[in-house]
Amino acid sequence: MTDFRQQFLAFALARDVLRFGEFVTKAGRRTPYFFNAGLFNDGASLRELGQFYAQALLASRVACDQLFGPAYKGITLAAATAIALAEKGHNLPFSFNRKEAKDHGEGGTIVGAKLGGRVMIVDDVITDGGAKREAIDLIRAQGAEPAGVLIAFDRMERGRGELSAVQELSRDYGLPVIAIATLDDLLRFLAGEPRLAGHVAAVEAYRAAYGAAGG
Repeated sequence: MTDFRQQFLAFALARDVLRFGEFVTKAGRRTPYFFNAGLFNDGASLRELGQFYAQALLASRVACDQLFGPAYKGITLAAATAIALAEKGHNLPFSFNRKEAKDHGEGGTIVGAKLGGRVMIVDDVITDGGAKREAIDLIRAQGAEPAGVLIAFDRMERGRGELSAVQELSRDYGLPVIAIATLDDLLRFLAGEPRLAGHVAAVEAYRAAYGAAGG
């Protein structure tokens, strides 16, 4: 595990974004851990989070010309990532969409830079993939090309079939999905933290029950 992934998980734990205990997922599964990126909710946290997104994107070596944040969570994440990339010498334009089209002023559903070239979609997680599919279709409708999807955490958990929502999205659109950290990274992180090692068995059991094929 590269340093920035380990640092990201430690950061998420410190901000209470990553928690351990007994939780229920949106799908109704009992899970021993929970990741809620919405709790990165102050200026300092958002600034640091943007740095991790930028590191993950640069480490992936996936080329892109601009960033796009799907409404609503993706808006601040794309902006924070754009700032972090600029600080690293990669000044990219960014944009986001409105949920409803505006019929006055500049109009339309896109705010920010005009979509063009290879566009990286930035969001928190992929649950069922619906919002990302809408973003991909929107980008293509504007004459641009999606370059991939950049997310904070991949649970590597299957959906209704044997694949995860991440795997299904990648398969259906032929796009890379880049995560700052994955369940694999989380298990390595737990194994390396003596105070958290007691959670390893529960997380491994959950993965055995609900892990995606090939994950």
